[in-house]
Amino acid sequence: MQQMLKQAQKMQQQIAKAQAELAEAEVTGTAGGGLVTAVVTGSGEVKGIKIDPKAVNPDDVETLEDLVVAALHNASEAARELTEQKMGPVAGGMGGLGLPGF
Repeated sequence: MQQMLKQAQKMQQQIAKAQAELAEAEVTGTAGGGLVTAVVTGSGEVKGIKIDPKAVNPDDVETLEDLVVAALHNASEAARELTEQKMGPVAGGMGGLGLPGF
């Protein structure tokens, strides 16, 4: 039991470290061949959006809106992949503890 408790504490520390790294990491998503770029943290916080002036057409705002959504989606996917990389090894070790979802 003592050893299991130590393993759980070690995993908890590894998870906290991975979560801190994710919060600091930034990933980028793009759309429209780079016309719109979104930057998000590994934990999903939006840090910025850059829009190339060529993407701005007052007569077609809808396309720009779609490009922003696509860039955010692309960045979110990159953040999800980063989360899997950081948390995967830690979460994989939890399977032996019988924790649901891991």
